[in-house]
Amino acid sequence: MGLHPEGEVLDITISKGFTAAERSQIAALYWEAFGPKLSVVLGPEEKGLAFVTAQLQPGFALVARDPSSNVIGVAGFKTAEGAFVGGGLRDLAAVFGWLSVIWRAPLLSLVERDLDKDILLMDGICVGPQARGHGVGTALLCAIKEEARQRGKSAVRLDVIDTNPRAKALYLREGFTEEGEERLGPLSRIFGFGSATRMLCQV
Repeated sequence: MGLHPEGEVLDITISKGFTAAERSQIAALYWEAFGPKLSVVLGPEEKGLAFVTAQLQPGFALVARDPSSNVIGVAGFKTAEGAFVGGGLRDLAAVFGWLSVIWRAPLLSLVERDLDKDILLMDGICVGPQARGHGVGTALLCAIKEEARQRGKSAVRLDVIDTNPRAKALYLREGFTEEGEERLGPLSRIFGFGSATRMLCQV
């Protein structure tokens, strides 16, 4: 198998973690997927990408690679022990300066999600443009569910924004159900989306 005909399933491997050489590539994947949502808080792009690159935690990443060992996708997760994209106030200040942390930190807190000890929280999933439509996202979701089972969790939770209906359709196909919706109201102009649907999949 290979990445040629549209819709063909790729022959991929998925494993936890990434090498130092892969860090910048994974950060670029993440920023491509979530930069539009985060750019107001973590912009300009150069600084936002620098922050993400520095804060990626390999122990909370499941990485998809093609037969040539090229990174083609990643799914992150979050637990009480850490998150795919970590970082605190000092880390923000190191990139943006303490003065800007005054307004950036409160805005970032609005997109933070509460943890549940029995549920694995997915912390972003992204697939490279050359690999989309070839089953990589589905394979990463299956790997996230297996990670949850291995950790003794009962379910996987994720949030999907209203401007990403393709992702929501994938989650529904893979057994996730809608558990609620959070509307941003006036803040939608800041983040570029109006609402986020909370979705859950029992494992």
